[in-house]
Amino acid sequence: MAAAKTMNARDAVSGALAECYVTIAGKRYRFMQLINFQSGVTKEKSEVPILGRTGKGHKSSNWKGSFKGLAHYNQSVLRQLLLDYKNNGEDLYFDIQVTNDDPGSAVGRQTIVHKGCNINGGTLARFDANADFLDETIEGTFDDWEMPEKFRLLEGM
Repeated sequence: MAAAKTMNARDAVSGALAECYVTIAGKRYRFMQLINFQSGVTKEKSEVPILGRTGKGHKSSNWKGSFKGLAHYNQSVLRQLLLDYKNNGEDLYFDIQVTNDDPGSAVGRQTIVHKGCNINGGTLARFDANADFLDETIEGTFDDWEMPEKFRLLEGM
């Protein structure tokens, strides 16, 4: 029996080799403050009763996107969005583009563009006399997404 093909360790994608850009009202920011970021989609499903079966089926009926991350506390761009909302009720939506690109991995690059992002809230002010540095949590939702670049399949997959 032939040995099963396995992934090469070098093909694991580095967690630090990524880029993140935020585009707000036509202005693009390189969001290098992020320490970590994760986005995801949750599918909502409806139960489907089916005649002749004792169990119900499930059909996807909707999805919702959300993101969360941890960032160094050293930018006011997102706080300005909260201030604008407080002052004039204008809730600005924006895009977040994340590209993973580890040149040592055979998988290449993947880019996800999150469209219609909206933050849930945020830190206004912070200090900690014991901290080596300050960070803040960033959370929100998105309404759409695209994947203009996809990882290549590894040999043997």
